[in-house]
Amino acid sequence: MTAHPPVAAHRARGRSRGAVTSFAAVSVLIAGAALTGCAQQRDSDVYTVMNSSTDETYHRWDAEAMARCGEQLGVTVEQQSVPASQVMTKALRMASSKSLPDIVQFDASEMPTFADAGGLVDLRTLGLATDDIPEGIVDFGSYQGTYYGAARSVNTLALFYNKDILDEAGVRVPTTWDELRRAAKELTEGNRYGVALSAGGAEDGVFQFTPFMWSNGGDETDLDSPQVVGALDYWKALLQDGSLSKSTVNWTQADVNDQFMAGNAAMMINGPWQVETLNTDKSLHWEIAQIPVPEAGADSVGPLGGAVLTVPNTGDTERERTAGRIVACLASEKEQLTYALNSWMVPANEKAAAKWREEVPELDALADQVAAARSRTAKLGAGWSGVSLALQSAFQSALTGQSSETALQRAQQRATSGN
Repeated sequence: MTAHPPVAAHRARGRSRGAVTSFAAVSVLIAGAALTGCAQQRDSDVYTVMNSSTDETYHRWDAEAMARCGEQLGVTVEQQSVPASQVMTKALRMASSKSLPDIVQFDASEMPTFADAGGLVDLRTLGLATDDIPEGIVDFGSYQGTYYGAARSVNTLALFYNKDILDEAGVRVPTTWDELRRAAKELTEGNRYGVALSAGGAEDGVFQFTPFMWSNGGDETDLDSPQVVGALDYWKALLQDGSLSKSTVNWTQADVNDQFMAGNAAMMINGPWQVETLNTDKSLHWEIAQIPVPEAGADSVGPLGGAVLTVPNTGDTERERTAGRIVACLASEKEQLTYALNSWMVPANEKAAAKWREEVPELDALADQVAAARSRTAKLGAGWSGVSLALQSAFQSALTGQSSETALQRAQQRATSGN
């Protein structure tokens, strides 16, 4: 099925997964910088937002939203966009020179690192409420119980499937692991694999593993538990069945989408940032469903992805209060709905999400998946980066011959020791 939003399409950018940043390095840099006190005079009516909207379409959408909020608040809101991989390093340099912008949009997986060193203001103290935001999304923007980041929209993973292929094979959309394994076997034929996913040695692979780990009762604090081992064994089973390409250990999520579009996979695990690319092929009839679970009736728990708007701790309380009002406007129900319809993401606000479902019912399963999703950094905060790196190594080992148990024992040791 082709999803058609009521706005123009854009070039998808895969914003769901953030680069893993070294907590130790960032901590030292922030600790060495005086985060309070402004080193330069600023125009009291001009406020700056630093984000990663380098894509022309995203930049324009954000500029329009900022103009609307600026007009509403009687200020000018300017946008400074840098590549996503440079937001943290740029923020660190600006912290050192006491020239931080009024608002920084961090990838949510990086936000805890900056917050841990005292670099951000509690948004609740600036008047931002979370009444209409699901608990998992509040946690997504929080660190150690403090709400630092407001999400305008979030994303997660889902099962995408080629409707024509499944219909022709008489295969029903799988909802459990057993059903997915059987379906993948039946749909594997010639050069076509039953399912595609990313197990590459980067955050993409970890992002894709989390729904299998979490839905099986596993936890990032205990990587060698039977539940996590079982999840990785399931991936190995798909590989051993021949239903999953051996190249999965090298694929990014973009590569997975390419395989699906080329007809080399009947199903794939991926996210809404691929929708526009999928829609370029009018002959491809795709639909989505929640990611299958170990047992019928269990919750499909996926990872939340996306960015959050934060207010840096500059020491200028008056500017911080106004920055908080700008964040509140950008994250309002109306602005969230506009942004989500543009970007194919799901609004963080429950009321906006309900309206979003009505506008794009084709993507309804994504909203269901988001409702049970959780943040990767909710339990470990800045410590997530070490776990991510350990899991990346475990995938490479287990999917190329080592037992899941041995690979994950090593991963747990590595995550605990930091080596």
